[in-house]
Amino acid sequence: MKQKNTGLTRRYVAALREHLKPGSGPGLQPALRLGCQAAALGLEMLDLARIHEQALATLELSSEKNGQIRRAEFFFTEAITPIVATHRASRSGKADLNLLMLNATLDRRTAELAATNRRLRQGVVRRKVMKDAYEKSGRHRDQCLKESLQLQRRLRLLTHKVLAAQEDERRKISHELQDEIAQTLLGINVRLLSMKQEARSNTKGLKKEIASTQRLVAKSAKSVRRFARELNLHQKT
Repeated sequence: MKQKNTGLTRRYVAALREHLKPGSGPGLQPALRLGCQAAALGLEMLDLARIHEQALATLELSSEKNGQIRRAEFFFTEAITPIVATHRASRSGKADLNLLMLNATLDRRTAELAATNRRLRQGVVRRKVMKDAYEKSGRHRDQCLKESLQLQRRLRLLTHKVLAAQEDERRKISHELQDEIAQTLLGINVRLLSMKQEARSNTKGLKKEIASTQRLVAKSAKSVRRFARELNLHQKT
């Protein structure tokens, strides 16, 4: 496994170097392929973060190279996508149960909406028959209109409840995704702090590289929070 990780590290460094060249054309597909290879090896996000850190050190990227640092961020974000997908697919049974309960709730409310639609159509037909009869007899016209309006109000209320439930679940999933990524980045940051304390007896250059990596993590967390806010704003519109 260590030999495979070493080979993956070499490929990661080479792909990142090619990505950072001016006018590079492959885009982020190499990063996605590397992420798939890492997921196939059973690596976690922290493992790939260490490989990314080694690559930055090998390529001698510093905080003065803000443009390259940002491009490297995008490269790393794309690389961890398959691992995040694998991690989400292997969530605990509790999360799966919650998802099943959500689907059951949505199915039930959808069935209620369909039943209400059928009752509404039946009510419209009944109202027409009643209206014709009332027009002939000249009685109870207001009652027919009142029944139709009540059916319409019930339909609007049920539709609003179903849409509100779906919107709440979308926000919940968005928050869960934000929390999951933020916790992962926090774990990386905690690890870097530990390395920084251990490096007090090491060279000054190592501390500087760790501090630079911490700033990269902070920027990644900020980007995640901004994405979540934009997603929430988009859902509200």
